[in-house]
Order: sequence, then C-alpha cells, then structure tokens
Amino acid sequence: MKRILTGLQPTGNITLGNYIGAIRQMKELQDKYDSYMFVADMHAITIPQDKDALSKNTRSLIAIYLACGIDPDKNTIYIQSENPYHANLSWILECNTYFGELSRMTQFKDKSSKHANFTTGLFTYPVLMAADILLYDADLIPVGIDQKQHLEITRDLAIRFNKKYGDTFKVPEPFISTTGTKIMDLVNPTIKMSKSSDNPKGIIYLLDDIKSARKKIMGATTDSEMIIKYDVENKPGISNLINIYSALTNKSISEVEDEFKGKNYGEFKKCVADEVEKLLTNVQEKYKEYIESDIIDVILDKGMEKTIKEAEKKYKEVKEKVGFKR
Repeated sequence: MKRILTGLQPTGNITLGNYIGAIRQMKELQDKYDSYMFVADMHAITIPQDKDALSKNTRSLIAIYLACGIDPDKNTIYIQSENPYHANLSWILECNTYFGELSRMTQFKDKSSKHANFTTGLFTYPVLMAADILLYDADLIPVGIDQKQHLEITRDLAIRFNKKYGDTFKVPEPFISTTGTKIMDLVNPTIKMSKSSDNPKGIIYLLDDIKSARKKIMGATTDSEMIIKYDVENKPGISNLINIYSALTNKSISEVEDEFKGKNYGEFKKCVADEVEKLLTNVQEKYKEYIESDIIDVILDKGMEKTIKEAEKKYKEVKEKVGFKR
C-alpha cells in the first residue's frame, strides 16, 4: 500500500472550506493509503507564536480532525516537534541545499515582505519540510499550488542526495486531488474562504456558534436575479452556496438546481444553513468528547513511538553515508 503524508498547521480555526475542500478527501484517502498525518508545530514558529496558544491549538486541531472522521486506527498521527530526527535530518539536507534554491521560493518572498525582522527559519522552512517527508519514504504528498514549489525542492534534494551518496530516499510524487471543492468567502465570493480573511462574516469555522453560522449563511452575498443556477462567473455567491449544499448533501450540482427550481434565495439559504448546522452540531459534539478526554494523548504517544523508530532508522542510514561515524 502506498504511503501518503500530510502536514497540518497548528490552528484550531478550521473552516467549513477546509472541511469540504480537504478533510472530506482525507477521510476517503485513509481507506486507500497508509496515511501519516503530523502537526507541523516546528513550521509554525517561523513567525512569532504565543506559546500557550500554540500548545492549545495543536491539541484542538487534532480533536477537530478526529471529530470530522479522521480515524486514528487508519492514520499515524504525531507531532513534528516530538521527534528530534526531523531537525537532525533537516541540517544535513540544508548542507546539500543551495542558497539560490531557497531564495527563489515565492512563499519566502511573500512572507518576508510582511515582516521587517523575519527569521532564518522562514528561509530554510522548505528544507525542514523535505526532512518531514523523506524520513518516512512517503510516496504521495497532497499539495496545493502554494506548496508545489516546496515539494519540488524535496524531490530535487532526494535525487541529489541519492546521486551523491547512493540510493537513500524515495522521491515523492505530488498528490493533487481532483474531487475537492473550493469554498469561497461568503461576503466576497470571488476569493477563497480563508481563516486569515479580514471580514469574519465571510468565514464559517467548524467551532462557530450555531446561530452565528446560520446568520452568516443567511447574509451571504448573492445577486438580484433570484434564479438558483450554477454560474461561477456571473453568479459567484449563489454558485458558492450551491457548492456548499452539494458537498454536505452529496447531491450533484444539477440535482441541487432541480431541487430549488422556482424557489427564492431565502428558501435556498435556509436549507443551506440547515445542512451547515447539522455538520457543525455533529462535529462540535464529538470535538467536546475528544478535547476533554485522554484519547488524544494516547493517539499521540502511539504515533510518536512509531515514527521515532522509523525516523531513527532512516537518519542512521543518512548519518553514516555522509561520514558521521566513529
């Protein structure tokens, strides 16, 4: 069975867009692949973090994913910082990475332009990402457009190291889902729903107050045509709501259009809000069970023990090949 590896940024603010666009697909993938899933808390500190919030968000993130249906028996779940071999391998890989390669990273250019005193960690971040992947011989890495460049560096480093020291690393392939639905901002449906949005009315979080979430759906931007039809270019707001309803009911776009033919926007929005409420109620009930129990620690301890053994074996092989012997 091929191995797929996913890194998750430690924030508890998971949106409806994250659920529909990514988490639903992760639930499907866990039945098809040997799935490894880690919280990338070391990546998070490339920009300033409140230590208490970081710890809280790490635990909350895992609880949300479990509440959404990520099965701990089908996934190896672990925290990046609890395994010292990520940083150890990263240093060796840094010494095989060229300055020019990292300086061309578009994410570094973007983030460094927003921080007057950015850290070197922000610069070398892609190499740590490469270590995260190469330690576990991952076959497939789910990537979005913003991470594709980083995966290319991972592939380049694996190929470079293998040529220089002999076959050591598996060269991973990008996994680009064709089934994920992009959910747009409810206020400005021409941009993606993002937790970093300036307007909270455009975002629904999985831990949102139910009444607040319903209000956001009912207040979503639409148009004056009063026809429930999928047309992203001319009717982005209604098309976005159709995508949400379609995803949460497992109905096709055409089925949704037929269901609401002749209905007004208010009626349609109420039905969308009902489905969102069902999802949020279910997730929040399960979330409360997980966050208040010891099961998260049991899952993380199991994942830590397993991945440290695997990573140690790979790191020892790398260490010997570069000449760290006695």
